[in-house]
Amino acid sequence: MTLDERTLSALVIALGAIVLALAVWLALLHRSTSTLRRRLRRVLPDGESTSLDQVLERHTDAIDELAKRLDALNKLHHELEELAHRAIQKVGVIRYNPFNDTGGDQSFAIALLDSQGNGIVVSSLHSRTDTRVFAKPVQSGRSRYPLSDEEQDAINKALTPSA
Repeated sequence: MTLDERTLSALVIALGAIVLALAVWLALLHRSTSTLRRRLRRVLPDGESTSLDQVLERHTDAIDELAKRLDALNKLHHELEELAHRAIQKVGVIRYNPFNDTGGDQSFAIALLDSQGNGIVVSSLHSRTDTRVFAKPVQSGRSRYPLSDEEQDAINKALTPSA
């Protein structure tokens, strides 16, 4: 049984088309495999051969650990925020010369207040013979002790938002 030339040509063309289709399919499979391999390398560090269940479990454990650390950081953040409200945040300084026989504004009043206006006002009176220092507590911008004009100015300066 011999094949005529026409049948043989058709058979060669059909086989060539099949080979070409298989080559295209092989190229697509290779590309898909390469993409999957690249994705797998991202999921499996150092090319470990583990099951997907183990990988997911490891990632879930890591996420749980990160959630615990995030909760701890949030707690610390709130504690630091509370502490910051009680820290000195507002400072007012007034330098002045209380006596006519001295110069250089060597006396001062300084107010050191937290965010609520609580703290102290410290004043120093400098004269030719001595220096005296006074400290008075401040609650909500006021003191239960009498304040000098300079001490009150220092408190007002501390409580006034700076521009």
